[in-house]
Parts: sequence; structure tokens; C-alpha cells
Amino acid sequence: MDIDLLAKMVKEVVMDHDSVTLPGVGCFVTELVPATFADRGYTIMPPYRRLYFTPKQGDDTLLVDLYAKANSVPKADANRILTDFLTEMKEVLKVKKTIVFPGLGRLRATRENHFFFVADEDLDIYPSGFGLDPISLKTHEETKEEVEQAVSSLAEMLEAKPEPVVEPEPDPAPDPEPVVEPEPDPAPDPEPVVEPETVAEPVVEPKKKGKAGKLILRILLILLIVLAVFAIALAVLGRLAPEWLDSFLYSPEELEILHK
Repeated sequence: MDIDLLAKMVKEVVMDHDSVTLPGVGCFVTELVPATFADRGYTIMPPYRRLYFTPKQGDDTLLVDLYAKANSVPKADANRILTDFLTEMKEVLKVKKTIVFPGLGRLRATRENHFFFVADEDLDIYPSGFGLDPISLKTHEETKEEVEQAVSSLAEMLEAKPEPVVEPEPDPAPDPEPVVEPEPDPAPDPEPVVEPETVAEPVVEPKKKGKAGKLILRILLILLIVLAVFAIALAVLGRLAPEWLDSFLYSPEELEILHK
């Protein structure tokens, strides 16, 4: 396998697919560029497909399938052959910094070994755009007949009188509908006012002072009676048992003095 065969395989695949993966190296991707203006807007460039390179790996096996089919070998052998060749090509690219893909362009490497692709100027991978050429707006020159026709059409436009604009008559205003005022609702009857019943508080009559006076008199009377009874009892005891009563009233020393 060589670089010419790899370039032919890549070009054949990208004619029908949007991308093709180079195992271990990166991926070629196509992008449709619409028609644009060039030469300060005087030239229309037709649409075309642009081919560029990305180091991101794809998941397709288009190159392996194409190589296996073209050389009638198993896919495993085709994958091994293609991988070995691309690994060697990658190392050569890091040293030489440029590898030419015939019919496609040049795969290049920066000083830091970042890969990028520069396509050939005449690369054509857009079959639908076959026969589309740039259109220059400078090459068209108007003939004398075209100029006269344009001038006459302008003169006719200026001489033509505008038709009067007839404004439509306004429709008569409809008669206003009579306004029916709503009847007022009858006022509700006032509810009777229920006056709260007054509860008479019980009158506490003051206690009569006479009751307290009578009670005090009764107590004093009882005390006097008790004292009188006590005095009578002492008098009786003094006569009946003077010695026994003296033993309660005097001490032993005082009793000896009284009896001497």
C-alpha cells in the first residue's frame, strides 16, 4: 500500500459520504459551502464541498471495507494492513511535516505536531455542482434596444395618470337601542331590635352593728361568771382544805414561815 492508493480511496469515499476515518490519525470531513459573492460583489461563486481534516476519530470502517472489497481480503487483514501503513505515515508526517495526497491536497503538521489539511484549489468532490461556473456581473453589457425599451417603459410610467380613488360611503349609524334602567330592589324590612334584659344585682344589706355588740356582752358575761365560780371554788377550798390549797399557792419554804 502507498500514499497514492490511500488518496484515491479517500477521494472515492468522500464523494458519497460526509466523512472518512483514518484509524490512529484522524478523520477527513466534507462541508457544503453555499454560493457566495466575490470580486466586490461583481462575481457569484457557485456552491461547492470543502474538505478538511480533524484529529478526532470517527467510528466508521469505510476505508477498511473498501480496501477489503477491492483486494478480496478479509476485513481483519485489511484493517491490519491499513493500520500499519497509517502508523508509519504518522511518524513520517511528524518528521517531514508535509505529506502530499495526490488529487486531494497536503496533510501538514505544526511544530507541536498538530495535523491540518490544505486542499488543492481545483479539488472537485461535489458531483451535484458539475457544470456550475462563476458568474461575473461585469461581462453583461446592455444593447441599444434594451436601453430604449427601458427608457420607454419609464416614460409610460410617468405619463400614466393615476386612477381616482373612490372612498366607500360610510354605513349609516344604527339607531341606538333604548336603555332600560333596572328597577331598584325593594328595601328590606328593618329587623326588630331586641333590647338586652337587665338582670338586677342582689342588694347586700349591711350587717347590723347591734349583733356585734350583743356578742361582746355575752362573752364578757361568760367570763365574769367563770371568774365568780373560780373565786367561790377557792373560798370553799380555803375553808374545807386550807392546807391542800396552800400547797398550791405557796412554796415549802413559805409554808414553814406561815405555820411558825
